[in-house]
Amino acid sequence: MSGPTLAVPQSEGRAALLVAEREINAQVRSRSFVISTAILLLVVLAGIVVPSLLSRDGGPLSDATGGAGGGEAPAGVRVAVVPELAPRLTGLAGIAAVPAADEAGARAQVERGDVEAAVVLDAGPAGVRVVALDEAPEQVVGALTVAPAVEVLNPATANENVRMVITLGFGVVFMLAAMGFGSTIAQNTVVEKQTRVVEILLSAVPPRALLGGKIIGNSVLALGQIAAMAAVAVLGLVLTGQDEVLSLVGAPMAWFVVFFAVGFVLLAAMFAAAASLVSRIEDTGPVLQPVMWLVILPYFLVVFGASNDAVLRVASWVPFSAPVAMPVRLYLGDAAWWEPLGALLLLAAAAALVIALAAKVYERSVLRMGARVHLKEVLGHRAATS
Repeated sequence: MSGPTLAVPQSEGRAALLVAEREINAQVRSRSFVISTAILLLVVLAGIVVPSLLSRDGGPLSDATGGAGGGEAPAGVRVAVVPELAPRLTGLAGIAAVPAADEAGARAQVERGDVEAAVVLDAGPAGVRVVALDEAPEQVVGALTVAPAVEVLNPATANENVRMVITLGFGVVFMLAAMGFGSTIAQNTVVEKQTRVVEILLSAVPPRALLGGKIIGNSVLALGQIAAMAAVAVLGLVLTGQDEVLSLVGAPMAWFVVFFAVGFVLLAAMFAAAASLVSRIEDTGPVLQPVMWLVILPYFLVVFGASNDAVLRVASWVPFSAPVAMPVRLYLGDAAWWEPLGALLLLAAAAALVIALAAKVYERSVLRMGARVHLKEVLGHRAATS
């Protein structure tokens, strides 16, 4: 009896896809995964819609006129206007122009309370004078004020508050998704060893295919969740009329999704390989701690170094922090067109190297039960002969 591993011959690629399908189905059928994803999407949508609603001063439907008109006058402050100024004031935002025969008639309307102010001709530099009954009508004065054109020779690329929000957003999303799905991979790997289910799985698929399927399946789930969050964020910006914000964050958000897809594959391989070194859930802390630090440290590096251009530039080329740092630099307009492509290629090369190393660790340790397997032992010559 020469073992069942040869009973189901199939390519590693097909076997990996079968494992990936198993991983995806197990997660999608989990009520906790569905509920947590729905809550996460609602939080993203609320985080965009609620602040936008609170920042409005009553919206465009609010009407400050309070007059007894029949609805024909445009919305705004009722202002008596002499014929010479009618072309200038008619249709002006926030002003409901009420015709007056002359200056005396305009003043009379103000005194009777028919209008809140009157605009008449004046010999001064402004050419007009605002007439009011009790106090200067700020809305009328503001509407008549002409702001000069401003040219900034060295414009700031982004507001500091918005810059911090974007940095925190990318950083928190990447860290939570990487740690959440990475922990799921680690937990499933250890549970399979602890219950010896892995022995049954390896009788049908090779170890590398099992590892590859775990990485592919969880990467698809993580990427799908991130893409859904990005789509909900875009929907929220469109619904709230924040088109200018969407134009600023649209491209960085798309790059973030791409960088996340590659960066998570790198981390997923590390989570699975590290978890394969132990056989009990209680022992996962020490082996997963280095991987956790590789997720947390880049987050703090980018968030707290976001105001330092040199730190952000270096972080955008480091594989573990590039998925957050490079999209932030793209939002700030601080990266040349070729830099995200170069950083992505470097990240992909690092991911390929880590996957090859993780496959060797996983293959040599996943069937070793009992005490924790040390990494140097797995990678050393003794592992090759065991």
